[in-house]
Formats: sequence, C-alpha cells, structure tokens
Amino acid sequence: MKKALYKNTIDSRRSCPIKKKVLVTRKPPEHVLKELKNHFEIDLWDSEEDKIPRDILLKQIEEVDGVLCLLTENMNKEILERGKNLMVISNLAVGYNNIDVNGASEKGIMVTNTPGVLTETTADLTFALMLATSRKLVEAANVLREGKWKTWSPMFLTGMDIHGATLGIIGLGEIGAAVARRAKGFGMNMMYYNRTPKPFLEKEIGIQYVSKEELLRNSDFVCVLTPLNKETENLITKKELNLMKKTAILINTSRGGIVNEQDLTEALSDGVIWGAGLDVFDQEPISVHHPLLKLSNVVALPHIGSASIQTRTKMWELAAHNLTIALSGGTPPHLVNK
Repeated sequence: MKKALYKNTIDSRRSCPIKKKVLVTRKPPEHVLKELKNHFEIDLWDSEEDKIPRDILLKQIEEVDGVLCLLTENMNKEILERGKNLMVISNLAVGYNNIDVNGASEKGIMVTNTPGVLTETTADLTFALMLATSRKLVEAANVLREGKWKTWSPMFLTGMDIHGATLGIIGLGEIGAAVARRAKGFGMNMMYYNRTPKPFLEKEIGIQYVSKEELLRNSDFVCVLTPLNKETENLITKKELNLMKKTAILINTSRGGIVNEQDLTEALSDGVIWGAGLDVFDQEPISVHHPLLKLSNVVALPHIGSASIQTRTKMWELAAHNLTIALSGGTPPHLVNK
C-alpha cells in the first residue's frame, strides 16, 4: 500500500465525519487519485489531455467544497459566485494569474499553488531554450531531416555563443536564481532587474543589480522569469525591444502576456533583435497560424517548462496535499492569500 503523499497530511476521514466533495479538473496519477479518494468524494474530469469544458466546470463547481485545477481553468468571478460551498482552490502551478485571488479572499476561499518543486526543472528548460535558440538547433535538425544538408560549410547554420556572453534576468526569484547558477557554469556575465534588489544572491552567484533599461541595452540574452500580474503585463513592448542589441536573444519561460507578441513579431521580422525562445504565449494553445510560428529565428515550445515526469508528479502530490490540509481545517503550506 502506498504511503500518504506527505507525512503531515491530516486524515479527513477522522476530522470530517461526512466526506467533503472535491472537483479535480484533469486526470492525476493513480496514486494521487487514490489518496484523494481516501479523503474525499471526487468529481473527476477523466482526461489527461483535454481541458474540462466551461459549462461542466460551472455546473460542478456549485456542488463542491474544493477544486484542484490547472492554469488552463479561468477561476474568475463567475466561478466564485457559483461555488457557494467552495473553501479552497488548489492550483497545479506556481503562477496563479488564472485565479481571481482578491475575489477568492473576499469570499474566504483559500488559494494555493505548487512552488519549489519545479524550480530546477524549469531552470533546466530555460537554459535548454537558450542553447537551442542561440545555436539554431531546431532549424538544424529540420535541415537534416528534410534532406537539405548538402555539404559542410564554414558559415552554415552559425549561431551565437553562450559562453562569455552577458545574461540579463528579469525577475530573480527561485527560478531566476537557478538559471543564474547554470549561467555561472558557462562563464556568463550576469545582471538582473527585480522589484527589489537581492544582495544575498548577488554575493552568492556573482550577479549585478541594474535598471531594466541598462539590462536591455547590455544583455546578449534577456530571460523573462517574472510572474504575470498588473505590474508585469506588457513589460516587454516595442519600446523595450528597441533598446536591445540587434544580436540579442529574448527568452520567455514565465507567462505569456508579459511580452507583447505583436511587438515581438515585428522586432524579429525587422531584425531589431536576433532571435527568441518562447515556452509561453498570451493565448494557449497558440494557433498554428500565429505569425511568431512562421519565423525561422523563433524556437517555440508548448509550455513544457516543468514537464519532467518527476516534477509533474511532485506538483500533483503537492496540490493534493494543499487541498487535503485546507479541507481538514488546517492551513495549507503554500497558501497564496494568507
């Protein structure tokens, strides 16, 4: 028999005589589902790939005490008003811009997320995206597969060096710091822009705090790793892109909406910057007809920043743990709206 997901999980079968009802909006791993069923009556959208239809979400939210959802679910005012019994929204993500947190707080609904467990995996993907974009790895692989490789040529598929280059990180949170530690191993010069300076990380990693404008002007790689909120929406627009070097590469593994996609498309098309590596988009899934996907100097991925088997499993376990603690009368460890 599998152990409980976390040692300090409260047994709601003893603390709650009547099982509370929970909606899970995507199919979790079997051991997570089994653990949840031990504690709660479960309504499950039994699909691993397809998001729960809005009409079903609206109907089922009326009857549940808690919901374990993904960033694909827009938990807005409409949902909160329907969820008369709703006590907790457990989000399977670090970011929670898909949830009306202020509205939830007003109604006494706890909101939780899954930080920490995906930091290193997302940093790995961010650095991989830097490498793939700068060295034209996707374009080169396609040339090979399409039979277009005719001979070795000195300037064929040449890209940009990472070693010795300058990396600018916008948002030096846990993931930003993990990316910087990787960059240190590549001998990169590093600077960052953050809402508040972080002297302890400057000393530990050897990274310099600068203004956003200075970062944009001097970086060979600009990594966007800040959360999406009212302050950071459209943080990178035509104005910021025009400050960057013509040889610079923009990387975004945070959230779509931070970078203005129309302005980025124009900058990449007009040679204002050299390239971009993107794992996130304003509208997801992005349309195959989106102009960004037609550009050869863009490496685009389908939001896979935390997509390792180990990390996604840990995220499910942590989301279930948050939910269980909240519905058992405790304070979940990763409560967003304290």
